[in-house]
Amino acid sequence: ALVAADLLAQAEHDPDARPILVALDPALPARVREAVVRQLEDLPTGGVARRAFARGAVTVATGRAEAVAVCDRLAPEHLQLSVSDPDAWRPLFRHYGGLFLGEEAGEVLGDYGAGPNHVLPTGGTARVRGGLSVFDFLKVSTWMRVDEAEEAGDLVADAEGLARGEGLIGHARAAARRRRERGVSGHAGT
Repeated sequence: ALVAADLLAQAEHDPDARPILVALDPALPARVREAVVRQLEDLPTGGVARRAFARGAVTVATGRAEAVAVCDRLAPEHLQLSVSDPDAWRPLFRHYGGLFLGEEAGEVLGDYGAGPNHVLPTGGTARVRGGLSVFDFLKVSTWMRVDEAEEAGDLVADAEGLARGEGLIGHARAAARRRRERGVSGHAGT
């Protein structure tokens, strides 16, 4: 019933939501489905949730490794771990927006104040970024300084070789000029 309630909480957001259950126990999907049907009977947002469930999915994994692989492939916005030892599972996952550890840490609590963030990547974009954070509001500026041309010889040679490999001859010449004019040695570029 709790897993069903958590899935319904996500399904009622939007008809385009995709509630997905990854189960280890082959009997769990049927029990969750029955609980979803019961809970939908009096859910005011049931119409939206039903349309979302039509887009959802259920899979039964053969073990922990397969369950983790499925979740990482999905890269969900929210990943609720309703397992007996969520801390043992936590380091196994790489791609999720927000991770909710254990049945008591329901995603709904993250929606309404206890979570680390409510602006999370959707549509599988958790493969390449996390949720909105203070870092999104910071400007990162980088700089480089080379004081001794001889010490940068290999760097200059690498830059020349890579630029030639990309067909950017102006870049290659700019690097090569530093080697020639400064008498810098370095391994030969490609």
